[in-house]
Order: sequence, then C-alpha cells, then structure tokens
Amino acid sequence: MAALPSSRWLKSTEWLAGELGKPDVAVIDGSYYLPTQNRDARAEYVAAHIPGAVFFDINAVADHSTDLPHMLPGPDQFGAAAGDLGISENDTIVVYDGTGLYSAPRVWWTFRIFGARNVCILDGGLPAWKAEGRATEAGMVKRPKKTFNAEMDTGAVAMLTDVQMALNDQSAQVVDARSAGRFAGREPEPRAGLRSGHMPGAFSLPFAEIVENGRLATPERIVQAFKKAGVDPDKPVITTCGSGVTAAILTLGLETLGKKPGRVYDGSWSEWGSRPDVPVAKD
Repeated sequence: MAALPSSRWLKSTEWLAGELGKPDVAVIDGSYYLPTQNRDARAEYVAAHIPGAVFFDINAVADHSTDLPHMLPGPDQFGAAAGDLGISENDTIVVYDGTGLYSAPRVWWTFRIFGARNVCILDGGLPAWKAEGRATEAGMVKRPKKTFNAEMDTGAVAMLTDVQMALNDQSAQVVDARSAGRFAGREPEPRAGLRSGHMPGAFSLPFAEIVENGRLATPERIVQAFKKAGVDPDKPVITTCGSGVTAAILTLGLETLGKKPGRVYDGSWSEWGSRPDVPVAKD
C-alpha cells in the first residue's frame, strides 16, 4: 500500500486514477519552467499528459499590462480563462506539474484565491504518475465550457508597499524561497536586468528545503526548515521568491502545518530586484 500524502492538500496518484473522467473532477497540468531550464511546458503537455488534463499557462492567464512575469490577472480575466478550460469553482480540481512539486502550488494557490472551493495537488506530480506506469495521452484536451464565478481574495496577495511595511515594522516575516546563493547575491538571477541579493531583513528558506524527490517533505521536516531559517510559523508571514511561483511552495508548507498561509508577494524579486528605489542587501 502506498504511503499517505504528507499534506491534506495532496492527493495520491491512486486516488486520482479512480477519479479520472468524472465531469466534476478537473485535472490541470500547471507546469512552468524558468527560462534557464530550457524546457517548453506547453510542448511537453502536448506530448504527454494525464488523460483528460487541461493545460493552465501562468504566463497567458496573467496581467499583461505590466512587464513583470505572470502577475495575477483580475477576477474577470481569470474566471473567463478557467471557464474556457471547462472548470467551475465548484469542481474538484487536481493540479500537477512536470517536475513533481514546483509550479503546481502556484496554480493551486491561484485557483483558491479566485474562489475555487476544492483544489489539491497531485502528490509527486507527473513524474510519480509516469514512474508507476500509469497511462498518459498526447494532444490538447477540450473540456465543455463552464462558468467560473471568480472573486479575488486580495488579502492573500502582498504588494510591494506591504512588503516594505512588513520589513520596516516587522509586522510580518518576509520569507524568501529562492536558493541560498541567489539570496546571498553570490548566484546570478535567471532573469536579465535584476540586481542580486535580498531584501534587508528578509529570511532565507529555499523551497528545496521542504521538497524531497519531487514531493512535499513531512510536516516534521517542514517545521525543522522554518526553525532553521529563524521563522516562527505562528506569526504572520509573507512569502516571496523570484517571480511568485515557488513562494507558493512555502505557503503550502505553512498550510500543511495548520498555520495561517500568510500572503504571497506576487511581484517578488522580479519586481524588487528591478527597482532602483528599494534597498538590496548581500551576504
């Protein structure tokens, strides 16, 4: 018998295999890769995906009035996009990605803040599904259109001014999910034109500290990671990263511990690192 997933937000491959094809179960391939990874998420989806899964492109379903990458769209745009994919806010939504656990938490978080009531993440993602010899299919999937009534929980999202305030008055802990090297300013940023380093007063908790072999680590390991980073999960948290994707992994970790998820800084380092008017520290 397979081990139970480490979080109530995760569903097993075995569970999903038994739910495929049900009209109120929507499976989403939410894969996204950094420019430096040289992987094409959409092409990989077309080549092989879980049967019936639709592709959710975080770069397409985004606010295109800004130069910042995949910033959240407004509720009207999101609702229209989700409805076009054949998803309603009342469906059981299962999100996976091609890495195991990388971009799926961002899509999970996005659907939830726009009002989806039952969203989870596939434990182990597509790699686990394939490793078990489960079926995949090629091509694009077209589900019948639905209505997704989107309302945005703006309280789940942090803006630059919120982060500045939190750093100044310590009303929330700003926790950075980027690698330790990027946080310290020793490694270059994967996006051009960004300064290296971190926000003065932020905490470093690389998302890889709570991911093991493409799966979310155990609650015990998550507690240890937050403690090692000097973060108190019982106090308010704002998560940040390179562009608002892996910050959601830390949010998933907090919720797995039963803590308040805090807010995700949507602009993250793509915004902060590009602004000459905000301070940057290096270790």
